[in-house]
Amino acid sequence: MLVPVWTMVVLAGTMIVKHYVADFVLQTDWMAHGKERVRGWLAPLAAHAACHAAATLIVALVVMPRLWWLALIDFAIHFCVDRCKTLVSRTGRWNPGQVQFWWLLGFDQMLHALTDLGLVAAFLTL
Repeated sequence: MLVPVWTMVVLAGTMIVKHYVADFVLQTDWMAHGKERVRGWLAPLAAHAACHAAATLIVALVVMPRLWWLALIDFAIHFCVDRCKTLVSRTGRWNPGQVQFWWLLGFDQMLHALTDLGLVAAFLTL
């Protein structure tokens, strides 16, 4: 299936903005710090992933309403990626003063960007 380049660019740009808003603007201190805790991390992480899912749902309802379920996929992937990042960071005992912390954060953001590209591909081909 051929899709105009501008369609893909606009949708990819929308997903990038979605990610910024959900990951930084809507993420509260409770979510950001809570999802990193040893105990009591489930609710803050679920709320954070739900912000991503809700934003993806909005995009889906505008672009291709029958693909609403991609929001659930986004929730699951974001939840798993962020949880794994926390566990790896905790195992390495990395903090912002160490380069490994920033490598891990960058890897986390790369995985989220690839997820968004996958969602764009799904919107355009399913």
